[in-house]
Amino acid sequence: MIKKLDWYIIKKFVGTFFFAIIILAVISCVIDLSEKMDDFVKHKAPFIEILNYFKNFMPYIASLLYPLFIFIAAIFFTSKLAYKSEIIAILASGISFQRFLRPYVIGSIFLGILSLLVNHFVLPVANKQRLIFEDKYVHDARPSADMNVHLRLSKNLYVYMQSYSNASNMGSGFSAETVDGTLLKERLTAERASYDSVKKIWHLYNITIRKNDGLKESISYASELTHQYAFTPKDLNTDNDIMTSMTTPQLINKIAVMKLRGAETLNLYYVELHRRTSQPFAGFVLTIIGACISSRRIRGGSGFHLALGIAMSAIFMMLMQFSTTFSTKAGLNPLLAVWIPNFLFGFIAIYLYRRQIK
Repeated sequence: MIKKLDWYIIKKFVGTFFFAIIILAVISCVIDLSEKMDDFVKHKAPFIEILNYFKNFMPYIASLLYPLFIFIAAIFFTSKLAYKSEIIAILASGISFQRFLRPYVIGSIFLGILSLLVNHFVLPVANKQRLIFEDKYVHDARPSADMNVHLRLSKNLYVYMQSYSNASNMGSGFSAETVDGTLLKERLTAERASYDSVKKIWHLYNITIRKNDGLKESISYASELTHQYAFTPKDLNTDNDIMTSMTTPQLINKIAVMKLRGAETLNLYYVELHRRTSQPFAGFVLTIIGACISSRRIRGGSGFHLALGIAMSAIFMMLMQFSTTFSTKAGLNPLLAVWIPNFLFGFIAIYLYRRQIK
């Protein structure tokens, strides 16, 4: 059963966490506003839409710095208890350190479940609205798609686009290849290609079609041709921010499509998928570490505990950045990459916990 002591610590811990989130989120909004004020004025962004943008910006910042928030909250609150000798009184009454940690575990599990729901379903919706606003009022319109894009549309069909202009809705250097095993059965090339968004078909111009059937080869030409391919001009852009605006089911479907197409940036999407689950667990580990290192009253008080907590949070975030970079650039398994910092800090938590109960 949850006792009065548990309720007292849970309320203080969770309250400190949300207080830290609100303070740092507001500061982040002020900094972001100062950086983008010129863009807002330039593009004449309505005041209501600016407010809605920052409403969606705050969950983004809160999720990004969640491990830092929960670590600082655990250290700050526990350090205050230690400074007022409340922890000494609690332990002197016969309560073990394991029992003392129980409300921290309950609070971190509650915040972890909340973070899971936000990461998988709430935050992507907020990110989608935030990115739409930034594309409209902050970033300049993208004149063209990425150059030299290869896509795999099915098991046997591959397409290539040398360049594509969003302004004129016209691409150049288009080709579509049908491959059966190691045999190239058909290769269609077109000098220009445009997309009809209403009929969802591609218009091809100055086409050359080569067909290969064993020893027989034929070639034909056409000035214009329409064909329905399973991609749109949006698929030619490799904007990695799009993955943050997808809920987890949508992200899983996107990964399946990109895997079929042989995308080179697939690990980025896997890292984003696994990070949404590993981050709440990181909050649990950091809570245990924070409670262990700040439960003793030492010279320097809360200031020393906070400095130590910020330093350890910085190390954790650097490890996360290094491991994800190794995944996206060097081919490290994405699941292992996002969990390495949790494993390392988990061992630290176990060591501090065992030392503390002695």
